Amino acid sequence: MLWYDGKLIEEASARFDLADRGLLLGDGLFETLPAFNGLPFLLDAHLDRMIRAADRLGLSLERARLSAAICELAEVDPAPCVIRLTVTRGSGPRGLMPPKTLNPLVFSTRAPWNPNLVFGSMTVATSSIRRNPTSPASSMKTLAYLDNVMGLQEAQMKGADDALFLSPDGCVACTSMANLFIIKGNSLATPPLSGSVLPGIMRQWMIDQAQDLGIEVSEKDLYPDDLLHADGVFSTNSVRFLTRISALDGVELSNRNDLIYKRLFELNAAVVQVKCNGFELVSPLMTG
Repeated sequence: MLWYDGKLIEEASARFDLADRGLLLGDGLFETLPAFNGLPFLLDAHLDRMIRAADRLGLSLERARLSAAICELAEVDPAPCVIRLTVTRGSGPRGLMPPKTLNPLVFSTRAPWNPNLVFGSMTVATSSIRRNPTSPASSMKTLAYLDNVMGLQEAQMKGADDALFLSPDGCVACTSMANLFIIKGNSLATPPLSGSVLPGIMRQWMIDQAQDLGIEVSEKDLYPDDLLHADGVFSTNSVRFLTRISALDGVELSNRNDLIYKRLFELNAAVVQVKCNGFELVSPLMTG
């Protein structure tokens, strides 16, 4: 089942135009978010980000249409799921220039949510690929995701779970799928939105939640050495929520300050339960 151009259809009946610019040029955007008990989590924040990015691309999108593509698919089944909303510029003639008359394609897909990924742990390896701060693909969720794909492949060939991307000047940017935070004492720090860093929905959510807990959060340049000497390192992702980073390039990270991480988990679990009709996020942290 998927939502395609205004209605729910069976996947086998979907017909995509082979001249679609999303397919041929990566000319489009996407958002990925979980839904629990038929309710998408942080829906408005994801829609806001997509519409801001669409404005930068010169695409006019109807918020109600985007919302329907997510909500109608989430309501098909209350089982926990991951919904990916995709928008392309639509079809056009051969060449790079967008057509003067645009007809964006909107569709969404649904996959089971894996509870084993939430609040887990992973290792990272530094990628040879650098994030380009001048590229719109670095600060928007575009369909041009080849750097992320190749970075992840490189990291897993090195025996790590994910890739650590740096900016051209060697600052920490992100992983292939998440933003990064370090714990230092009783405070948090995360790389600033300076072009190389995607404005992650869960990144901002964690900043807001931490501040509500009285935890100081700073946005500043971080280097790999800062990760090695931090009291804890974790990543944020809309589907995985928080993930401990246990090693960088084969060097074990301390994660000796677990209190902040646990407080953030407990708060997030409570918010999900309220916003998603009693859904309970389960983690080893909750059972001891």
